[in-house]
Amino acid sequence: MKVKQGLSHGVETFQSAIDARHPTRSVLRLVGLHRGKVSLALVFFAIKDTPLWLLPVVTAKIIDVVAEDKPLTELWLWAGIAVAALLVNYPGHVAYTKLFMGVVRRIAADLRNALAARLQELSIGFHAKSNSAVVQTKVVRDVENIELMFQQTAHPLFSATMVLFGAVTTTALEVPQFLPIYALAIPLAIALRAMLMRRSQDRNERFRREVERFSARVGEMATLMPITRAHGLESVARERVADGAEGVREAGYRLDLLNGRFASLSWVTLQLLGVGCLVLAAAVSLTGILPVSAGQVVLLSSYFALLTSSATNLLMLLPAIARGTESVRSIAEVLQEPDLEQNKGRKVVDSVTGRLDLEGVEYRYEADGAAAIDGVDLSIRPGETIAFVGSSGSGKSTMLNLVLGFLRPTSGRVLLDGEDMQLLDLRTVRRFMSVVPQESVLFEGSIRDNIAYGLRGVTDARIERAMRDANAWSIIEELPQGLDSVVGERGARLSGGQRQRLSIARALVRDPRILLLDEATSALDSESEAIIADALGRLMKGRTTLVVAHRLSTIRSADRIVVLEKGRVVEVGSHDELIGRNGRYAELHRVQAG
Repeated sequence: MKVKQGLSHGVETFQSAIDARHPTRSVLRLVGLHRGKVSLALVFFAIKDTPLWLLPVVTAKIIDVVAEDKPLTELWLWAGIAVAALLVNYPGHVAYTKLFMGVVRRIAADLRNALAARLQELSIGFHAKSNSAVVQTKVVRDVENIELMFQQTAHPLFSATMVLFGAVTTTALEVPQFLPIYALAIPLAIALRAMLMRRSQDRNERFRREVERFSARVGEMATLMPITRAHGLESVARERVADGAEGVREAGYRLDLLNGRFASLSWVTLQLLGVGCLVLAAAVSLTGILPVSAGQVVLLSSYFALLTSSATNLLMLLPAIARGTESVRSIAEVLQEPDLEQNKGRKVVDSVTGRLDLEGVEYRYEADGAAAIDGVDLSIRPGETIAFVGSSGSGKSTMLNLVLGFLRPTSGRVLLDGEDMQLLDLRTVRRFMSVVPQESVLFEGSIRDNIAYGLRGVTDARIERAMRDANAWSIIEELPQGLDSVVGERGARLSGGQRQRLSIARALVRDPRILLLDEATSALDSESEAIIADALGRLMKGRTTLVVAHRLSTIRSADRIVVLEKGRVVEVGSHDELIGRNGRYAELHRVQAG
């Protein structure tokens, strides 16, 4: 076997950017990955948002032109400035949208890609204990929440910043004595935000957990539909989903009530502050305490109204921000999950002959639990067929998972062509392996797509050859669209025997060196089993084959049969040899035959 040093294409960029403990900082890091485009977008935003802070100045100047009977030319001057400011809005807004929303959509796509990549790196143990509907919610809904947070908050936040800059600058030039009044809005907004965030984080997390729980219930309902119908349990299924829906409703209602109370409190408080500023500016002008003109009264009140309106809008967006940051925490649960199948830096496999050696292999599912595999020593020659038999729980499937690398030995070694598999990049090892499981796994798509899944440049001739060898070509002949026929979700439009033959064709088209058959015929009737057995005979020829079998009649031709009990090898030999010994295998054979 030839090996070379491999390259790992991980998700380190997003792992370092996203931290469940600091979601706000994580959001800023995501934006920072595109700082060039974001900076340019801010420049165009400043250009397009000029009218927002400039028009109060124009209004004040025009009022003073009227009140102080100034020349008409000054009126036209300020009118021209207003028109010019308004006209630049369109090109500025388009440029800002292209740049900033391009970044937002890119971040969302990169997050989904990072999640998909991370899910492929996580161990089979993680996927075994994770609910697929919950994982799907993280990839779809949580990333969408982050998108919405950017979409809904960026414009008001940038706008409020521009208004604040324009208001402070202009007021400092016109009536600097009023600057302290503006400062009142800042601590007030911060205090209101602090009041919300303490309670909002807990309620957003509870709402997210309830949505994930509900998604899991819906996924279970879809999976169990045949069982539900067969046993007349429709009402039970409805009640389970209704219970999850009620949890989402209650958590969502409590969150909405909190947001509604906060929204009203924020609006009333800041509007009262705005009215106070208007009255104060008018009073100062009327009493002559400060030299404030009528136009400046309008200017001050307009700016304060803009500031309070901007602050109100930002505070109203806190629920969206809370949802977004909670989704960051949710995504971080996957991106920071440590249960990885470690392949980075391991040797890349170029070729495989198919020799396997198990040296003192032990495996425990729990650190302090009983051994599922206990001190197994076994050497398998290239091209040899080995069958594993034994009672339920004897360790047969665990043996296959150890050879596949889905499980790592607690102690001992599994060697492939003399190399410890712990030191190999298992992703490249599996290119030379194929698995035919008990239940074939097909996806929504054509027969061609299912058989050539993951392979590039596979010709129809090669697919046809594999299907004929798998006794599956008759399936094509019965379908009007041939290889383009859609099999339905999980192959629902095909029988169990047809799905299994396609699974064998998928294995054949890969021409593997190592073949793993996990009770590949146990779910079939006798006629289908005979057809599949004939196809498996061609598939196994010349390949190292490991077979887990329930029906002993299907493994009579195996080179060696390994009998397992409680994770230990108790017998090894051919069918005839083991029958002659009259041991555990002979006992299992008599039970099935009798």
